Formats: sequence, structure tokens, C-alpha cells
Amino acid sequence: MAWTYLVIAGIFEVVWAIGLKYSQGFTQLYPSLITAAGMAVSFYFLALASKTLPIGTAYAVWTGIGAVGAVILGIVLFQEPRDFPRMVFLAMILIGIIGLKFTSASS
Repeated sequence: MAWTYLVIAGIFEVVWAIGLKYSQGFTQLYPSLITAAGMAVSFYFLALASKTLPIGTAYAVWTGIGAVGAVILGIVLFQEPRDFPRMVFLAMILIGIIGLKFTSASS
């Protein structure tokens, strides 16, 4: 169940990261509220996951999911660059997340 919590936490990390962009420095009310709610949900599920998973693994996977999701949505929503080197490094983050999952003592 801890890995499920961690994936949920990672998804909500993406929500609040993208929300930051839309909140324009917390000057827009509704995007700011969504960002704050996303932060709260993300931290809550990270806390649940870290009860069982090693904190180093949980934190690295959480930030990795957030980074990958933010990059993908940045490309889709904000026309950010998607050049080959960027995609290679994105793949490296994904490989790291998968590697941490498979080498974690707590499955």
C-alpha cells in the first residue's frame, strides 16, 4: 500500500507544481487554492508512504514522479522544449525511479 500512497503523493506533487505556474506567484486565487490543496494532499500521502518505505527512497521517488510529470505537462501545456537531450535525461529519471522501486527492501 505504501507504493500506492507514494504514487498518489507524486501525482499531487505534479498538480501543485503545475498549479504554481497558473497561480502566477500566488496572485490568482483559484489556482493558488488548488496549489495549496495539492501540496497538502501530496505531503499527506508522502507521510503515509514514509511510514513503511525508507525515507530516502520515498523522497527520491516522490520528487522523481513530480519532476517527470512536471516536465511532461510543461511540454504539453506550456510548449516547453522537448529536444533529444532533455528526453534522454527525463528517461534517466524514470530509470532511477524504477530502479529504486525494484531495489527497495519494502515492496
